[in-house]
Amino acid sequence: MSPVLEVVVPVHDEERSLARSVRRLHAHLNANFPHPFRITVADNASTDATWLVAQELVAELDGVHAVHLAQKGRGRALKQVWLASDADVVAYMDVDLSTDLAALAPLVAPLLSGHSDIAIGSRLARGARVVRGPRREVISRGYNLVLRGTLGARFTDAQCGFKALRADVARDLLPLVEDPTWFFDTELLVLAQRAGLRIHEVPVDWVDDPDSRVDIVSTARDDLRGVWRMRRTLGASSEPVRALAERHGRRVPSHPGGGPRAHLPRQATAFALVGVASTVLHLGLFALLRQGVASAALANAVALLVATMVNTSWNRRWTFGVRGRVGAARQQVQALVVFGTTLALTTAGLGLLHAVTPSAPTWVETAAVAVMTAVSTVLKFVLMRTWIFATTSADGAGHAPVEDAAPVAAAQVTGDQHSLAR
Repeated sequence: MSPVLEVVVPVHDEERSLARSVRRLHAHLNANFPHPFRITVADNASTDATWLVAQELVAELDGVHAVHLAQKGRGRALKQVWLASDADVVAYMDVDLSTDLAALAPLVAPLLSGHSDIAIGSRLARGARVVRGPRREVISRGYNLVLRGTLGARFTDAQCGFKALRADVARDLLPLVEDPTWFFDTELLVLAQRAGLRIHEVPVDWVDDPDSRVDIVSTARDDLRGVWRMRRTLGASSEPVRALAERHGRRVPSHPGGGPRAHLPRQATAFALVGVASTVLHLGLFALLRQGVASAALANAVALLVATMVNTSWNRRWTFGVRGRVGAARQQVQALVVFGTTLALTTAGLGLLHAVTPSAPTWVETAAVAVMTAVSTVLKFVLMRTWIFATTSADGAGHAPVEDAAPVAAAQVTGDQHSLAR
């Protein structure tokens, strides 16, 4: 009999924790899931005894399978197993089982009922209870803020290792996902959102694994590269995404964000991120030029001019989604008007500083420039939105419904819920 649910546990060099976690997951499913299930250990290129442990679990426990991949990569392992699955719903969870298994039923229920296409655990949704260090918390929230600002993401937690998909949706969606590693989750969700698929979020109880093997810095770097790739190459009108939407009865809106007002939060976020980067460039150039022979006023003017041109280019592409060269020169000229306003404010600030403290050190001058630049930021955003880029629409970051967990979070996985919407 084919399983209703297949849970994949992707692993790499996890010989110490694999057996304990799989036995715990198997016991939970036996006690709480009333349908046939399969647990598949996906060993991706382990160099320790992980594969041997996996084979022993297959011999020990009914419904446990194992697959060995010669190449490393969580996304690669999930893609291979999910595409080959004969289950109705495919899922995965991290081997450390940081997510409380009590969330598994609310995760799977809306997929079995046909209510949703994809379900994800979220550590950032209202109602979640999370125990982890401040470093991981800041990185997680920062990354999801970047996704909202650059790709228009409406889901709250891209990287929680606790997700499930209807198998028919997975078969159509997975071939579009390129990344074989940690960015796999983000790419899958962004593509699903742009195709109008229904994404259900389940707030989870989650406890950080202090022995986690994930290299946070390198993973964050790779994720940002993935964001940059998707931002450059993917639009809401891309044919594969549109075909996916049509195949599952979803509609990709012609204006994915829902018009100018709906774009405002995303544009404001992207504008803030671009502003931080260009401000760092501005202040760095100012400090560098000020160490030479340039006066404070001249150093500020040159640094601000360069930063303004870069800022306009980045906002044109990232915040307002404008592609091609048409209108670029005009928009740079208009931005120079904004530059004049900002220059006047920063110059006035430096003048006031020197009137009060004629021998102010460079760091104080730099701080004064920063304050005046911040004052002009709101004005700059308003002018860009209502004047410079007023006739352009935001990028094609489509917004599919991300559903509140409340209506179905308490649902039980009972026999009469096994009615998949094909």
